[in-house]
Amino acid sequence: MELLKNKIRQEGKVLSEEVLKVDSFLNHQIDPLLMQEIGKEFVKRFSDQNITRIITIESSGIAPATMAGMILGVPVVFARKRKSLTLTDHLYSAKVYSFTKKESNDISVSQDFISNEDTVLLIDDFLANGQAALGLIDIAKQAGATIAGVGIVIEKCFQPGGDLIRKEGVRLESLAELQSLKNGQVQFVGEENNG
Repeated sequence: MELLKNKIRQEGKVLSEEVLKVDSFLNHQIDPLLMQEIGKEFVKRFSDQNITRIITIESSGIAPATMAGMILGVPVVFARKRKSLTLTDHLYSAKVYSFTKKESNDISVSQDFISNEDTVLLIDDFLANGQAALGLIDIAKQAGATIAGVGIVIEKCFQPGGDLIRKEGVRLESLAELQSLKNGQVQFVGEENNG
């Protein structure tokens, strides 16, 4: 998706060989027009799947998931990372380790919002080590839902997450695939290294 790649080139900040900061348009401040285009792209890629519900994880997956849900006309459910007074019973839960935050969280979705009658699309902002996506897959499987696939805004292909998702037998569609962040440069899959 060229629009997304251009935004990453213009506003993304390479903090290390493993960390790309995109908080100016994706996971702190949100560019709504870009999110709308991302939503359209996810819908296009999964249009043959009869999706009934989109599942994401708080908080950075919510914007792209909501745009896709709006276009499809289906509900968007986000897995909660923290317990709340209103979300205590009848939950599907999975443990997710965040390499960025160096902590584990139990993510939870109410059983009221996902069932074995659903075909779900799982959406998240980044795919690196795959733990968040695997947690969402686990929750969908606990519910007996059909998994249409995983839609990722930015995949770091030099980390193992993509391979782990494919080993689960789940379709993976990433809108921007990073090959490398070496030497402070963003290199996308399929591009020649200019550094």
